[in-house]
Amino acid sequence: MAAPSPRPLAIPAGPAVLDVLPDLEAALTGRSPVLPYAADSPAPSVPSHDPAALPDGLAVAIGTSGSTGRPKRALLTADALERSAWATHQVLGGSGAWLLAMPAHHIAGLQVLLRSIASGVTPAVLDLRDGFSVERFTAAAADVRPTPSAARRYTALVPTQLSRLVDDPAGVAALRGFDGVLVGGAATPRALVERARGLGVVLSLTYGMSETAGGCVYDGTPLPVSRVHVDNDRHVVLGGDTVAHGYLGEPTLSRDAFTVDPDGVRWFRTDDLGHFDDDGLLVIDGRADDVINTGGLKINPGVVEDAISRHLADVLDVVVLGLPDPEWGESVCAAVTLADPADHLTTREVRERLRGILPDAALPRRVVVLPAIPQRGPGKPDRAAIRRTVQDLA
Repeated sequence: MAAPSPRPLAIPAGPAVLDVLPDLEAALTGRSPVLPYAADSPAPSVPSHDPAALPDGLAVAIGTSGSTGRPKRALLTADALERSAWATHQVLGGSGAWLLAMPAHHIAGLQVLLRSIASGVTPAVLDLRDGFSVERFTAAAADVRPTPSAARRYTALVPTQLSRLVDDPAGVAALRGFDGVLVGGAATPRALVERARGLGVVLSLTYGMSETAGGCVYDGTPLPVSRVHVDNDRHVVLGGDTVAHGYLGEPTLSRDAFTVDPDGVRWFRTDDLGHFDDDGLLVIDGRADDVINTGGLKINPGVVEDAISRHLADVLDVVVLGLPDPEWGESVCAAVTLADPADHLTTREVRERLRGILPDAALPRRVVVLPAIPQRGPGKPDRAAIRRTVQDLA
């Protein structure tokens, strides 16, 4: 008997998101799968697919961020989601009450709801309909209500939210009240991590994606139900209980990205490049398709972004990308936002301040100050939109 097809499920913003908890509880039975989408956007059409190809116990077909090409729907079973919630609580120190601070139609926000179901505690909700603010976050944090069986307090953020909170004493106080703060969705500048931890925030950096039921590597170490290796092409490959069973209606893409080894372990080959450091911790170097080839040398944007974040205190956010260059093939370009929008920053200043820190080939040949970094999901920079914006300013 074929598994039931997922039905579209509108996920509201604000407190009304709690109305979908019964639907998610039903999905976790594996008999009523859902396809979440933002309630303020048109209902998606369910891709044509072979019902017999759906995995037993399918719970959620969740959208990917669509960083390259069109978004896809990763097929996550109830078992994968339950194992992910269990492992997260195990690593953080026990079940707890959660604050939802991200849109719940994305995997990171959805997982906050699913972990809350696993804990048996209704989550507090940060109303994002009018955007994020420290004041609203502080008020929502006060609504997190632990129970004797779920005695800890948790939330999950993207780097931009964390940055704004640590810049405000009230935000810092609210963050200190959590037993664990997960940060993911995009690369988190090392300087921001060090600052938050120095202020007493119990921070965990998470790495994962829709295809792995969200974060499956915390602070460089896989969750107890997860595995990781780096292949000969430096691609990060993630495996274990939380890996999806492919993409809805995409059999060719599924075969290309997902495999099952002789021991029955599912694996997903990401588009990220990485390595293990001297302590055996996973380090993400960036996406394979973001590598900049300038003058025959390959430059990883993440290395340049980290240097700018660490050594230019006036930079609030940065995205580095390659632009076509008639002489070099590609040139390194840095799009930045500034802590003080009234300030100025020139390419020459950036190059002088980074000389000796970065190889000469990695020094930006163009620096563009933007009022905001375009996003394509919670905390994820939209590199295509940034590239178009920068080229329009040329």
